[in-house]
Amino acid sequence: MTIQRQSRLRELRRAAPFVLPFLLLFVVVYLVPTGYSVVQSFFAVKRSGLGLGGAEAVFAGLGNYVRVFQDGDFIASLGRVSFIGIIQVPVMLGIALILALLIDSSVSTGRKFFRVAYFVPYGLPGVIAALVWSFLYAPTLSPITGFFASIGVDVSFVTDGALPFSIANILTWAWTGYNTILIFAALQAIPEETMEAAALDGCSGWKAALLIKVPLIRPALLLTLVFSIIGTFQLYNEPATMKSVAPNLPSTYTPIMAALRSLSANDFNYAAAQSVVLGALICVLSVLVFRASARSVD
Repeated sequence: MTIQRQSRLRELRRAAPFVLPFLLLFVVVYLVPTGYSVVQSFFAVKRSGLGLGGAEAVFAGLGNYVRVFQDGDFIASLGRVSFIGIIQVPVMLGIALILALLIDSSVSTGRKFFRVAYFVPYGLPGVIAALVWSFLYAPTLSPITGFFASIGVDVSFVTDGALPFSIANILTWAWTGYNTILIFAALQAIPEETMEAAALDGCSGWKAALLIKVPLIRPALLLTLVFSIIGTFQLYNEPATMKSVAPNLPSTYTPIMAALRSLSANDFNYAAAQSVVLGALICVLSVLVFRASARSVD
């Protein structure tokens, strides 16, 4: 037992120089700001003299959190991103899975080209992608709306009803390639012996893909699902950029935009509470997804 402990200590000492820089960055960049936000969410700024006096931070308890759940704009923003996630994430991951299976198939040619081609949209900064699509959505500039107008069809991508689908389209275009690469990497890790045995049993083609490959890459699919859920609730670039072509898009369209509006109004403590609620919601949803996946496996 003593020898095993000494061996583990030696391994830890060898690994420490490689792990400590990451841990230091994780603590400084993530844990400290998160802890600071949690602490600040329990305080509020009070001013004396009809708002003209000095500002003083006072303990507010759960007051900011009560405001969050009574804030109709913030609750509405959660509903919007939830709807976008429901209509966008399954479509995006379904397309990514099909593309990854096509690249992985033995009949696929030019794998390197397609891997790069699928990944290019993700390589573009989110703001640039949103600007390009905003141009394509703009009622007076879009060649798409111009084409439909030439045939007598009035199409608008920036109405209240169309905005969620327009944003979902941008997200799908930008992130499908990223998820395709993740799923393809998992497919490449499947042992060749497994697929050879399936072929000997008469299972090949799409049947092998659905019955053999997809179950074996379940962890990768779960990972892409969780990443997509997190990304949906962190949505900011696309709607913020589209405000230039969609004036009816509110400044609190997403939870992040709502929190930033509170920051711009110098209501830092309330913005911290909004951020904590959003982070907690994302954590809960991620845990529920993992548990649901584990139960389905059992």
